[in-house]
Amino acid sequence: MTAPSLSMTAKIIEKAPPGGIVVCPLPIIAEMAVRHGAREMVSLIAENHDFHRPGVIRAERHLTLKMNDIAFAGTGNLVAPNEAHVESLIGFVQDWDRAAPLLVHCWMGVSRSPAAAVIASLALFPEDDEVELAERLRGAAPHATPNTRLIEIGDRLLKRDGRLVAAIKKIGRGAETDGRASFVLPPPAPYRAGV
Repeated sequence: MTAPSLSMTAKIIEKAPPGGIVVCPLPIIAEMAVRHGAREMVSLIAENHDFHRPGVIRAERHLTLKMNDIAFAGTGNLVAPNEAHVESLIGFVQDWDRAAPLLVHCWMGVSRSPAAAVIASLALFPEDDEVELAERLRGAAPHATPNTRLIEIGDRLLKRDGRLVAAIKKIGRGAETDGRASFVLPPPAPYRAGV
């Protein structure tokens, strides 16, 4: 049985609220930054992959995490996600004032960036329930298949005792996509109005 497919036009996303996390693929970062009024960005991209930061993103509030989308270390010249990456991500989002949405992207917006969005959300809202967060992710992004290594490291560093890993595993692999889908991961319900 093949996974269902999701085209770019299958889901129109509304403007992200302050405190929301906009997740998208690399080719549309400028469009998404302008549409959502983002001023801060996290890039999860391979070592030698060059791209231009959108002009609306402040240079001092742009975090680049150089890694490949792999789930284990020791794969030739590829860089696996590691603890330093996740520690940098957590520190960056904890300094985010949430006055405007945060833009998070990777190459296709399917694996690394959804994982980073989940980790960022839990770093900001540690009382959030992992299952509810995973279901919120799946509702916003039918195509998301978060990078398992990032999720495992995030689970450990955020002291989730395996609950985050289990919750993400429970939602399973996302739908097939053309690599142009984007989504907004909103904050937990109690914080949406007052972010």
